[in-house]
Amino acid sequence: MNQKIIPASSNMKEFESFLRSPYEIGVFLDMHIAQLKHINSMAKEKGKKMIYHVDLIHGIKNDDYATEYICQEFKPYGLISTKSSVIQKAKQKGVIAVQRIFLIDSHALEKSYKLIAKTQPDYIEVLPGAMPKIIAEVKESVGIPILAGGLIRNSEDVDAALMAGATAITTSKRELWEGFF
Repeated sequence: MNQKIIPASSNMKEFESFLRSPYEIGVFLDMHIAQLKHINSMAKEKGKKMIYHVDLIHGIKNDDYATEYICQEFKPYGLISTKSSVIQKAKQKGVIAVQRIFLIDSHALEKSYKLIAKTQPDYIEVLPGAMPKIIAEVKESVGIPILAGGLIRNSEDVDAALMAGATAITTSKRELWEGFF
């Protein structure tokens, strides 16, 4: 990914802002399955590449069957999930697989390392992303590109995460989108 900011949309207003932006790749969070076809066609019409957060698509289970359906029916650029079966199926289908991990304590970090070793995702999304020391540690430990998301509130947080080794930042803060194109 060449973008340093990956806009994340959780509603149509944010998504429409992303569509008007110069960014090529975006994330859609928190949608209903009935919206997926419309969102997908709008993105393709504007030449945008979408990463869908499978765990946050309401009306469909976040498992390998749903992943296969989404990959075949909508051909997304990528999928994000905390579920190993989703990551493995996305990789099998040739879709960018982003393993989302929540770093709440040392135990969660160790558990995440084991999960990453099993799934071998294309990217890891580290939440919260406002922890530069942990981003650097995770990158060194796993050698997989890192996306930093969550609690990144300003350009200093963006710079700190990127300096720590994050490949890009996922954010729904439109002020940050505008500051980096």
